[in-house]
Amino acid sequence: MARMLSKDLSDIENILALNPCVRTHATLKSTQTTKKEKKQWKRNTDKNCNSCEKLENNFDDIKHTTLSERGALREAMRCLKCADAPCQKSCPTNLDIKSFITSIANKNYYGAAKTILSDNPLGLSCGMVCPTSDLCVGGCNLYATEEGPINIGGLQQFATEIFKAMNVAQIRNLSLPPVDKMPESYHAKIALIGCGPASISCASFLARLGYTDITIFEKQQYLGGLSASEIPEFRLPYDVVNFETELMKDLGVKVIHGKGLGSNGMTLTTLQHEGYKAVFIGIGLPEPNRDNIFDGLTMDQGFYTSKDFLPLVSKASKPGMCEYQGRLPSIKGTVIVLGAGDTAFDCATSALRCGARRVFVAFRKGFNNIRAVPEEMELAKEEKCEFLPFLSPCKVIMKNGKISAVEFVRTEQDEDGNWIEDEDQVVRLKADTIISAFGSVLSDPEVKEAMKPISFNRWGLPEIDPESMQTSEPWVFAGGDIAGLANTTVESVNDGKQASWYMHKYLQSLHDAWIPSQPKLPCMYTPIDLVDISIEVAGLRFPNPFGLASAPPTTDSAMIRRAFEQGWGFAVTKTFSLDKDIVTNVSPRIVRGITSGPLYGPGQGSFLNIELISEKTAAYWCQSIRELKADFPNEVLIASIMCSYSKNDWTELAHMAESSGADALELNLSCPHGMGERGMGLACGQDPELVRNICRWVRQAVKIPFFAKLTPNVTNIVNIALAAKEGGADGVTATNTVSGLMGLRADGTPWPAVGKAKRTTYGGVSGNAIRPISLRAVSAIACAVPGFPILATGGIDSAETGLQFLQSGASALQVCSAVQNQDFTVIEDYCTGLKALLYLMSIEEFHSWDGQSPPTARHQKGKPVPKIADLFGKQLPSFGPFLEQRKKIIMEYKLKHKNETRATSVPERVIFIPQKAVPTVKDVIGRALQYIGAYGQLDQEHVVALIDEEQCINCGKCYMTCNDSGYQAIKFDPVTHIPTVNDSCTGCTLCLSVCPIIDCIKMVTRTTPYEPKRGLPLAVNPVC
Repeated sequence: MARMLSKDLSDIENILALNPCVRTHATLKSTQTTKKEKKQWKRNTDKNCNSCEKLENNFDDIKHTTLSERGALREAMRCLKCADAPCQKSCPTNLDIKSFITSIANKNYYGAAKTILSDNPLGLSCGMVCPTSDLCVGGCNLYATEEGPINIGGLQQFATEIFKAMNVAQIRNLSLPPVDKMPESYHAKIALIGCGPASISCASFLARLGYTDITIFEKQQYLGGLSASEIPEFRLPYDVVNFETELMKDLGVKVIHGKGLGSNGMTLTTLQHEGYKAVFIGIGLPEPNRDNIFDGLTMDQGFYTSKDFLPLVSKASKPGMCEYQGRLPSIKGTVIVLGAGDTAFDCATSALRCGARRVFVAFRKGFNNIRAVPEEMELAKEEKCEFLPFLSPCKVIMKNGKISAVEFVRTEQDEDGNWIEDEDQVVRLKADTIISAFGSVLSDPEVKEAMKPISFNRWGLPEIDPESMQTSEPWVFAGGDIAGLANTTVESVNDGKQASWYMHKYLQSLHDAWIPSQPKLPCMYTPIDLVDISIEVAGLRFPNPFGLASAPPTTDSAMIRRAFEQGWGFAVTKTFSLDKDIVTNVSPRIVRGITSGPLYGPGQGSFLNIELISEKTAAYWCQSIRELKADFPNEVLIASIMCSYSKNDWTELAHMAESSGADALELNLSCPHGMGERGMGLACGQDPELVRNICRWVRQAVKIPFFAKLTPNVTNIVNIALAAKEGGADGVTATNTVSGLMGLRADGTPWPAVGKAKRTTYGGVSGNAIRPISLRAVSAIACAVPGFPILATGGIDSAETGLQFLQSGASALQVCSAVQNQDFTVIEDYCTGLKALLYLMSIEEFHSWDGQSPPTARHQKGKPVPKIADLFGKQLPSFGPFLEQRKKIIMEYKLKHKNETRATSVPERVIFIPQKAVPTVKDVIGRALQYIGAYGQLDQEHVVALIDEEQCINCGKCYMTCNDSGYQAIKFDPVTHIPTVNDSCTGCTLCLSVCPIIDCIKMVTRTTPYEPKRGLPLAVNPVC
């Protein structure tokens, strides 16, 4: 009996065993069975687990905030980019959070990092360690929604890490004269003492301001201060600190090691005698706040202060911090950490990595009074640290010269809110090690003596003006922990930032130089900012290729003015007509699209509008054009005009627009709704003969360039473009909106629904949804009419997509929907993004990057993962018993290498230099056309899918799409849920298209001949 062709073969049926099916009845399974089965698939920690994961010598990243590119893009798209964003008001360094998240969402990682580092020179460190829940995230408006606030710290870390990988140097402020032509006041000697966050920040801003003789004195042989010595590797690696100090050094800042206040005879007085005109003190609080009950106790007996313990851990675990990586403190048994700040929890989690079996964190107050940020506390909790509130240490018990226990008294809060110790309630806890983390102080008499003659306050710290960071001595400033104001790294950074401006004012006052009352600190600049993105089109020079389309963003001339002030290179006015053709709009008329699914808020993939042309008169627009050109002579202003098919009308309106001073005209021959019914817009633009004649009339009427705006609602847009060229047009705009019906409600009424009758009409669809249509139109015209200028529009929402249009043949880029989704300030992101994309093209080291996206490192949840197959011999998924097995393998590997003492150094920073000229915008126009052609030109070199099992999250999306929409070429293991591709793969790429993890699936060249499965033998031999 012949087999039925419409039934799957047995081997296909085996593949389909786990493929979803419609349920026809309820499923029955006992609770006992489910409890057993869930352990197989569990990814989070089992609450009933009695064994703890050993973390000894494991300093891998543990931050919840760390993001991969996929995670960063999804999170950035979720951000609302709010007006007067509260998150920014909660950031000590006043980061422009809205802008840098916009850049990340647009895959402009350089632009994001530039925004971050311009306000915070330690933006990467702060992205890793900032207590964001208490700062920016605490003000996020999405706290009011079900999905919760944005992971701002993770996004900050992601963007600055990408910039770090770019290996681009920081350069001097672009507006400064050469060093040898700077005024004498900028050559003043400036000293900063201590190379911690406050000093690095202060020195960076002073150097950006133009000061040329800046020296940091650091008593240690490593950089970074507390960031290096007291924040563990799993939260802040040393190479991050080194990267930020290298950026500072790019500006000429010098660092001298082995010198500090009170050592080698250095004092404020000696610095003054050596000619230093201003000094910044950023030495932190170098001594621990040590309770009297610990007097006489040593590390050999099992007692550490945080100032002892954390630097030892850092020196042993941070590659590059010291010339030789030492050994971790040997800690066994039970550890009690005293304190409730961030440092205490860093001590607790570090103790586990030094070998502690159990760690208790004891503190005097309750959980509601813990000073540590929730992120720190949560990490310690996850690692099975135990918390002991309401305990105050009163006695240390010794046995055989070692610590054996600690006695505590119970603390309580009285009715007045005061904390008291109840000596009747005593608790004794066994302990092998005590780590005291009760804060830090300035107590070294030599350091205090070296700081004379400045005044000290009642806490023994320098008397500081909190606004200027100035001490009692006008030439001495201070910031960070020693100023008594900063409690976090980011606050220390801001102290240095604040001090830099007032040091600048002080130094200039010595030379009677005028300084503006409003602080103006320079941004960060790199060679990328020198890239020229201007372009000449039809004899007009555009400062940059990004402009506003004739659309809602140019509804009135005041909006165009604001757009030019923000940096847009050109603008096209809202289309206007003769008074006899004036229009009045209906409402509602501009609605969100449905092409992105149930997405509410910004980031819409499309809009639909039934808005007509401008309701304002031609006289209004002509006067506005005169005003705008008077104030913005370098920006290009294009007047968009529309008439019916009348030579006299087109001649009259074109004359008016030219006389007003417009740089060029855009002939609107494409409005898809409303105007066509009047014999205008689409009614003219769909007929090549009408387009040709209108262009001839306008060419005869004016001398300035003009562009015919084409409609996509035609069979062959190239014919319309050719007609415009034949009529004398200097170029075309491709394209206008696509005619469409956006959606219907459940009762059958449309949206938008106008009036009581709830009627609608076919409107214009815009935004990213029409980008493929627009790219096709632009590339088709560019191929057919080489060198003919094209102003592209339709789905341009970033520098990356703008580059796609340029490479497809566009000369300049018009934007509308992206502004509707946000605001005019996106232009800054577009410009920095395009500059970065062009710059990276000139550097050989970036040939494997996709624009600003580096190759995806193998990761799970954004954190690098070791290739288990190399350690274990086979692949293991990351859930259930397999996850536990993975952890065990990694633990054994870490323990094996624990006691290695080796020479370490931070890899030498290599600045990537362009090996060829940075391409101009003109250089990339049409670059993609060589790859676009007829189907018959495609070759038969086939590819197949390759799945990275280490990155796979075992969702089976590739398996399902291949089964029900493809070729049943993926097997899904019922135990491990690891998908594998078999020989039936045809390289269709559906699996890659639905995979949620970037680069988890790649298409690689097929190594065996491709033989199509015909179903039945061919009746005749194929022609080709």
